[in-house]
Amino acid sequence: MNTSDLHIPVMLQEVVDALAPQNGQHFLDATFGNGGYSKALLDTASCTVTAFDRDPDAIARGQALVAQSTGRLTLIETDFGSLKEYFHQDKQVDGIVFDLGVCSTQLDEAERGFSFRLDGPLDMRMEQKGLDAAQVVNQFSEHEIADILWRYGEERASRRIARAIVKARTDQPIERTGELCDIIHAVMPRPAPGQPDSATRSFQALRIFVNKELEQIELALEASQAALKPGGLLVVVSFHSLEDRLVKQFLRTHSGRTPNANKYRPMTAQPTPPLFKEITRKPQLPNAAETDINPRARSAKLRVAMRTDAPVSQESVA
Repeated sequence: MNTSDLHIPVMLQEVVDALAPQNGQHFLDATFGNGGYSKALLDTASCTVTAFDRDPDAIARGQALVAQSTGRLTLIETDFGSLKEYFHQDKQVDGIVFDLGVCSTQLDEAERGFSFRLDGPLDMRMEQKGLDAAQVVNQFSEHEIADILWRYGEERASRRIARAIVKARTDQPIERTGELCDIIHAVMPRPAPGQPDSATRSFQALRIFVNKELEQIELALEASQAALKPGGLLVVVSFHSLEDRLVKQFLRTHSGRTPNANKYRPMTAQPTPPLFKEITRKPQLPNAAETDINPRARSAKLRVAMRTDAPVSQESVA
C-alpha cells in the first residue's frame, strides 16, 4: 500500500518526534486512516502498534500494511471512543496518537458524501451504518437542524440555512451533497476570494453530529488516563476549534492548570496530583513547507502531554 497516493498524514515528523518510539514499546494509533502514523512508528523503531478505525474501508486498505509488519501491527475495527475497552490499567501503552480530522480519502470519495465539492449521496457516516446526513436534513425539525449547524459548525446563519432546507424538502427529499450545497449557496452571500465555501461549516456540523465526533473525543481523552503508562505520551492533532477546545480544556484540567474560580467561572474539580504534564502549553502548528504541499494541514494544531505517575480515579477506570 502506497499511503502517499491516498492521504498525506499531517505533521507526521512532529508526531513521530513527540512519541520518540523505542524498541520494544507499544503504541496506539487511535485513528488509523490510511496508516501514515502507524507505518512511520513501525519504520522508526522495532516497536508494536495497535490501530483503531471505525471505517471498514480503512480496515480493508490497512491489511497490506498489517501483512508487511510481520506481526507488529494489529488493526481493530472500532471507534476510538471505545478505548477503555481495549487499554486500561491492566493493559497500557507507551503512547497514543489521535488525528481528529476526517481522512482525505473519505473526502475524495464522492460516494461517501463527506465533501461539498463532489456530488454524491448525502451520507457522511464513517462507520457506514446508522443515522446518515440525509435523514437529518429530511426528518429533523427546522429548530433541530439550526441547532446542529450552530453547535457543531458555529454557523452564524444557521437559522437561515435550516429554514431553506426545510422549505426545499417540501418539494422533494434532499438526497445528494450537490443539492444541499445549492440550497445553502442560494441563501448565503458569495464568499470573497480566499474565504472558504459558504457550505463548509454546515457540512462540518452535519458530519460531526452524524458521527458523534465530539462525544468520541471526550470518551477517548478520559480513557487515555488509564490507558497510558506513567511517562506515556498523548499526542493529538486537531483541525477545528471545537476539537482543539476539548483537548485544551482536558489537558489544562488534568495538568493542574484550571483557572481560579470567580463569579463567572465556578470552581471545578481537578485531579490532585495532576495526571498529565503538558509538553506543549501552546499548540504546535505545521510549517510553511508542509502547508504548501498539503493545504489541508493549514488548520492543524498539535498538542502533546506526558502521563504522570499519579493514580487514576475510580470514576475514570469504571
